Amino acid sequence: MATALRSRFSYHQRLFVLLLAFSWTLVACFVLFQYGREKHFKAEHLNAQLQLFNLRLLDALNDGTDPARFIASHDEPFEELRVTLIDRSGHVFFDNSLDTLPTANHLDRPEVVDALAHGTGYIIRRHSVSTHRNYFYSAMAGERTIVRTAVPYSIPLSEVLAADREFLWLMLGITLLMSVAGYFATRRLGHNISRLNDFAERAERGERIDEEEPFPHDELGEISNHIIRLYARLQRTTADRDREHALALHEEQEKIRIKKQLTNNINHELKTPVAAIQGYLETLLANPQIDARRRQEFLEKSAAQTERLRRLLADVATITRMDEASQLIRKEPVVVNDLIDEVADEMALKPAEQRLRVNVDFPTRVEVEGNPALLGSIFRNLADNAAAYSGGRDIFIRLVDDTPEECTILFADNGIGVDEEHLPHLFERFYRVDKGRSRKLGGTGLGLSIVKNAVMIHGGTISVRNRDRGGLEFLFTLRKKAELRMFHDVETTL
Repeated sequence: MATALRSRFSYHQRLFVLLLAFSWTLVACFVLFQYGREKHFKAEHLNAQLQLFNLRLLDALNDGTDPARFIASHDEPFEELRVTLIDRSGHVFFDNSLDTLPTANHLDRPEVVDALAHGTGYIIRRHSVSTHRNYFYSAMAGERTIVRTAVPYSIPLSEVLAADREFLWLMLGITLLMSVAGYFATRRLGHNISRLNDFAERAERGERIDEEEPFPHDELGEISNHIIRLYARLQRTTADRDREHALALHEEQEKIRIKKQLTNNINHELKTPVAAIQGYLETLLANPQIDARRRQEFLEKSAAQTERLRRLLADVATITRMDEASQLIRKEPVVVNDLIDEVADEMALKPAEQRLRVNVDFPTRVEVEGNPALLGSIFRNLADNAAAYSGGRDIFIRLVDDTPEECTILFADNGIGVDEEHLPHLFERFYRVDKGRSRKLGGTGLGLSIVKNAVMIHGGTISVRNRDRGGLEFLFTLRKKAELRMFHDVETTL
């Protein structure tokens, strides 16, 4: 249907109709709003006149004056004014327009409800059951009596509450002038838009466009002239575009390949929280009589590991969806000291034959901006590597240097180390110094690869060497405010 309308009416006609509809709707809303305000003001004014009469009648009743005598001796503000007196229980005991007083309780009348709640009340139009006429009611509550006056809702009263006709004619005239002005404005704009649309259709067909009548010197004309010049430039650079497209496609495929490799490494990390949760739960199941404090501690640690697992899964899903590491990996302030404490707590829960003493020398609080899961994987994988393969009894974690830009951390063990020929390959994917022993212990050869790439993603570097007194020593840096690197900057040693 929209296509049929576009083919039947020009852009100028459709734009003019839209502007016309908007203008008339805006004016109509304003008129309705103004009418509501005017009617409310007039109703308030009418109510004030009736309330003044109500107040005088209440004062007369308090002085003991008969209501009929008071009404006869005072000029009524309106013709056919109906006066009703109601007691606090809702029964009518006087009405100057009825021969027989109504027996219905009047406490549920809207104007009476408002008067009892706020002292006064009114309602613009309500049908009377007693007289079968519509009235404008106004009520005032006294100490013992409620005075209610009413004006018949007749043609004169309707005219009082009606809108100002002069204002309506004025708004109609303004709207017509706006419509005429809008017609001429949209006609010129529509002509330029139609020309630009014709140019776009010719450009879509790949036609060569050399000569084109200049557009007017206004904002739309400047934009149109810019578009024409850009199209001409695009025609001259088609070959370069194709070449750049092929290069971009190659880079995209390379990023996808590296992203998949990094995703595989993160998946390797999933086993750590799962194993921790399993250990906590098996301990609780095997020891049903464990004290409540210890049970609560294990449950809290299980919950923490569950949260770590959730965050790791979220990172994996993010990495497989996005293209660039700075957009893929969630960053937040991370306290390195807390990560080290978590590694120490996890080490304390290992079996005695795998447990190492954790010696920490972090004199200050160090905070970096990065991904908590990846930063934690650095320390966990180094600790797991030392526990599984070093043959030592201690690991040492020391803050070597701390500057506003980066921190330098040393991670070492006092084990047997490795032969020099293996050092350059330790960070390679699936590389094992002792393949048989590694497989027996359940290693996959991915741990140190994950460590290196996690360090590089956080803008740092890492190196490894044999300690003079035995064992391996890893020295790495972490940028404190660095942007997470793009995937093609991460080494393909994954």
